[in-house]
Amino acid sequence: MDPYLKPFEQDLKRRHEHLQKLLLQLEETEGGFDQFTRSYRSFGVQRQPDNSLFFKEWAPGAEALFLTGDFNDWNKFSNPYAKKEFGKWELILPPKHDGSPAVDHNSKLKVVVHTNDGQRIYRISPWAKYVAREEKTVIYDWVHWDPPPPYIHIHPRPKKPTSLRIYEAHVGIASPEPKVASYSNFTTNVLPRIKDLGYNCIQLMAIMEHVYYACFGYQITSYFAASSRYGTPDELKQLIDVAHSMGIVVLLDVVHSHASKNTEDGLNRFDGTDSCFFHSPPRGEHSLWDSRLFNYSSWEVLRFLLSNLRWWMEEYRFDGFRFDGVTSMLYHHHGIGTGFSGDYNEYFGLHVDEDSLVYLMLANHILHTLYPDCITIAEDVSGMPALCRGVQEGGLGFDYRLAMAIPDKWIQILKELKDEDWNMGDIAFTLTNRRYGEKCIAYAESHDQALVGDKTLAFWLMDKEMYTNMSTLIPMSPIIDRGIQLHKMIRLLTHGLGGEGYLNFIGNEFGHPEWLDFPREGNNQSYHYARRQFNLLDTDHLRYCQLYAFDRDMNRAEDEYGWLAAPPAFVSAKHEGDKVIVFDRANVLFIFNFHPNRSFQDYRVGVEAAGKYPFNSYMSCRYFFVITVLFLWFLSKINIQLWMELCTF
Repeated sequence: MDPYLKPFEQDLKRRHEHLQKLLLQLEETEGGFDQFTRSYRSFGVQRQPDNSLFFKEWAPGAEALFLTGDFNDWNKFSNPYAKKEFGKWELILPPKHDGSPAVDHNSKLKVVVHTNDGQRIYRISPWAKYVAREEKTVIYDWVHWDPPPPYIHIHPRPKKPTSLRIYEAHVGIASPEPKVASYSNFTTNVLPRIKDLGYNCIQLMAIMEHVYYACFGYQITSYFAASSRYGTPDELKQLIDVAHSMGIVVLLDVVHSHASKNTEDGLNRFDGTDSCFFHSPPRGEHSLWDSRLFNYSSWEVLRFLLSNLRWWMEEYRFDGFRFDGVTSMLYHHHGIGTGFSGDYNEYFGLHVDEDSLVYLMLANHILHTLYPDCITIAEDVSGMPALCRGVQEGGLGFDYRLAMAIPDKWIQILKELKDEDWNMGDIAFTLTNRRYGEKCIAYAESHDQALVGDKTLAFWLMDKEMYTNMSTLIPMSPIIDRGIQLHKMIRLLTHGLGGEGYLNFIGNEFGHPEWLDFPREGNNQSYHYARRQFNLLDTDHLRYCQLYAFDRDMNRAEDEYGWLAAPPAFVSAKHEGDKVIVFDRANVLFIFNFHPNRSFQDYRVGVEAAGKYPFNSYMSCRYFFVITVLFLWFLSKINIQLWMELCTF
């Protein structure tokens, strides 16, 4: 498929051989990857059939380990772990006299670590399944989570969608109220909106526990714990269960590229050394993110990370993962100060971290073997070849990669160019510039574009006028008119031309204004920008509901015609003078007029099959339907009701 890869054939073979060697070692030493990836059943704390509790940790640099907590009145030495081979430590607590477990549900625990340099430090188990923080404290506590009636999932996983329409969401901001929203709020108030909009996949951010709320969930401290700031593990399980009942699959935004530097409530220096789960500095530190980097060549790190993926699939019944920070994992330089030109020498050689690369191959191989409908998405900006090809071909095994150049292009255009200077060829090239045979998720904007320092597409287009001129009770201003039409056109063009999947960030479907900023010292711990103002959408006389309706109908049209699952589009026109883009895909003809002050009658476009085409803004026939979205702000001068009818999708 790609003859330019021929000079790097040996690199691809070596990666594949490394993977096969790991699989063989797993078979010989662990009984196979199925058993190995279920290590969450033996590490941490496990209740045995007789109600005794079995504790197990990996702390190769420690001199001694003890367990303390509410159960023994925080005695630091009464319950020592026994040292085992390979740096492992074990402890058994017999049941109480009444036969109940020695540690009560919802009680606190700590691991006391005696280091090789004589220090006594307190740690949370890396395998802790629930951690929480008291209101006026900073440090999170390990909380023993063992509810008497465990949550039972009712609904089966939906089938893997052929056309992936992703709703990227953050539970904590999913409310107009200035507070941290809950899992239950998301289940009750947000899931029905997602279903109505026609999205068939939810990508949940910031679920893995993170101490610092403003990190957006990318400085993980407890990998097996669902964030307690939104509610209980059972409430998250119910959220996923209800989504499944609606036919929606749920992906977890997983962060295996790095970890928080926190020590008392994180993985860092768990055994008192500067390595353990990570490379020793400087290799084990990310200079820009101020975080620790995993040692993917370590057997126990592989056990921890692979079991982590399995845990979220089994315990919470997620349907797959969006892997964050893949570019940082793939290269020793982590992409810092590096511009990727597409030269294949950038993807092969000593600057590639093959330990982490093969970890990703192994993770994808295991996930897709155990769960054939599992979906994995890579966040990679470098363009690594074969990222989304099967591991049997020497690829990394992802199903999709994020088309990260597309939102950057839209922001660049809106920041730097006048409307008459938009380059149709440049736009079309950016939307179609992807590797053949490797699926992409297209998006006009995600959470990255909305973070403080930037702003949503709607706010770039309409800015302060969104505060005063979004009402249908007053005439539409030229800025609002232009902004609403371009918002629709940008999203539909990206949806139709940009990839094999589509992603929208929560709230942007209705043109959410402003930006995202989490509570922090720099904004006086304000929640004002850390929320989604669904109240704007629910106010009938505001134009946000029109953008919502367009987004809904766009997804429903794709569901009917399936252009995301079709081969890439054929672009038949990129007319710079007329500012017109024309393409067809999945027997759907798309016509976009981006000209700021010209409309066209009797406009000739090429089609695959000759014939008579009924023409309408949303007209279906046996083989084709035509979408025309006309950007004509001068029409705001004519009858408003007629203009609304013209713009309705």
